[in-house]
Amino acid sequence: MGSRGPRRLTAGDIGVRRTRQRAAILGALGGCSNFVSARELHQLLVSAGEAIGLTTVYRALHDLERAELVDVVRDDAGGRYYRQRPTAEHRHYLICRCCGLSRPVDAEVVETWADRVADDSGFTDVEHTLELAGVCATCAPAAEL
Repeated sequence: MGSRGPRRLTAGDIGVRRTRQRAAILGALGGCSNFVSARELHQLLVSAGEAIGLTTVYRALHDLERAELVDVVRDDAGGRYYRQRPTAEHRHYLICRCCGLSRPVDAEVVETWADRVADDSGFTDVEHTLELAGVCATCAPAAEL
C-alpha cells in the first residue's frame, strides 16, 4: 500500500466499462470539494439535467470504489460518503463532524505499520480503513455551546 506513488487517474484505470452515467458521476464528484452521499450526488446530477436513477448512482459508486477511483468514508451511523480520488495513492482524511470539511492527512506511519503487520503475519494484499473525525476550527465555537 505504501509503495504506490501518486499519479493522476485516467479513464483506463476504471477497470469497468466506461458508461455515460459513470462519467457523469465522476464529473460531478470532481466538482465537489467535500465528501457527498449517494443521495446528495444523485440530487446534484438530477439538478444538472442528468437522467439517472438513485440505484444507478449506488451501483456506479460501488464499481468506482472497487476500481479505486473514489475514496469512501463512513459517518457514525454507517452512512457512506464519496469523493473522487485525485491520485492512485491510498489516502486518509480528517473530517469535520459538523460541516463535512475534509482534509487529507499524511498517514505514512499507518501505511508502514500496515505493511509490517501484513509481512509479520504472512498476509498479502492487506487493506485497511482509518477514519479520523473531529470539529474544524470554523465549527468549534458553535460546537462548544
